[in-house]
Amino acid sequence: PAAVLQGGGPPLGSYRQAAARAMPAVVNILTSKAVKSRHPLMKDPLFRKFFGDRAPRDEEQSSLGSGVIVSPDGYILTNYHVVEAADEIDVQLADGRKASGKIVGTDPETDLAVIRIDLKGLPVMVLGKTELAKVGDVVLAIGNPFGVGQTVTMGIISAMGRNNLHINDFEDFIQTDAAINFGNSGGALIDTSGHLLGINAAIYSQSGGSVGIGFAIPVSTARTVMEAIIKTGQVERGWIGIESQDITPEIADSFNLKQENGAIIAGVVRNGPADKAGMKPGDILIAVNGQAVTDTNVMLNLIAALKPGGKAKLTVLRKNKQSTVDVNVGRRPHAK
Repeated sequence: PAAVLQGGGPPLGSYRQAAARAMPAVVNILTSKAVKSRHPLMKDPLFRKFFGDRAPRDEEQSSLGSGVIVSPDGYILTNYHVVEAADEIDVQLADGRKASGKIVGTDPETDLAVIRIDLKGLPVMVLGKTELAKVGDVVLAIGNPFGVGQTVTMGIISAMGRNNLHINDFEDFIQTDAAINFGNSGGALIDTSGHLLGINAAIYSQSGGSVGIGFAIPVSTARTVMEAIIKTGQVERGWIGIESQDITPEIADSFNLKQENGAIIAGVVRNGPADKAGMKPGDILIAVNGQAVTDTNVMLNLIAALKPGGKAKLTVLRKNKQSTVDVNVGRRPHAK
C-alpha cells in the first residue's frame, strides 16, 4: 500500500528529518599505526643475509571507526579504542571533505576520546538530555559499519543505566536494539529530534555482528569528559583508596547486617585517604556527602565525582553503628 503523507511532507513514521539533521555531523575515522616485526631471528646477520628483502618488514595496521562533531571549533567525540595508539588519524566528513585529526585527550576509563580537525564551516551535533530518555523511546544509530559508508539504523532504548558489564571502569550505558556493528564505534545514538543521546561504544555478540544488544555511552557522561579534556587535556577524578564489594543477602546474613544496601569495604590502601580517616575493612559505606550508596557502582561514581584536594563526608556503618568520617580526597590514578 502507498505511504500516507502528511500534507506533502515525509511519510508518517519516517525519521528522515532527524537523520538529515544529525548525519552531516557524524564522521568516519580511519586510524593507522606501524607495527614493528618481532621475528626472533631478525637480529641474526646470517638470517638477514640469506633472506634479504624477503625478511619480515614493519607492517601498518589500520582500523575504522566513527565520530561526532560537537563544536564548530572542530572538536570530535569518539571512542578511546578507536584512536588508541594511532600514529595517524584521518577524518572524512559526510560532505566528502577530509582532514587530519589530532588527539586532544583521552579517557580510557569511560572509553572516550576527543580529537580535533582544522576545517571551517563544520556541521555540529546538538547535544540532547540523557535524563529525558526513557525505555521504549525510538533511537537511531549513525556510523560507518564495516566500512560500507554512512548508515542509519533504528531501534528503541532497551534499558538505561546498564553497568557491571566489565567493559569500562565507569559504566552507565544506554542499551539499544538499533543495529551497531564494527565501524559504528564512536558514532552517534540520536533521538527522533536528531539530538545526540550517546556515543555508540560496544555490542554484545557471539558472532561479531549485531544481535540487537548494543551499548552507548550517555551524552551526560560524554559532555563531562569532553569539557574536562578540552579544558585540561585529561579527566581528574576523586579517589579515597578503598576496595569494595556489593552486599549480597549471603554477606548480609554472614556479617549479621541489618541492611542490604551500600558497599562493604573489603580493603583499604595503606596510608591512603580512607586509611588516614580511620576507615577499616568490614565498614559499610552508605552515603557520600549525603548521597546514598546503593551498590559499588554508585559508590565508584560518587567518589570519582569528588574534587581531588577537597574534603568529603562519608557515612559508614561499623558493627551496625552509624558514624560520619571526614576524608581528604585524593586524585584517582590515571589508567595506563
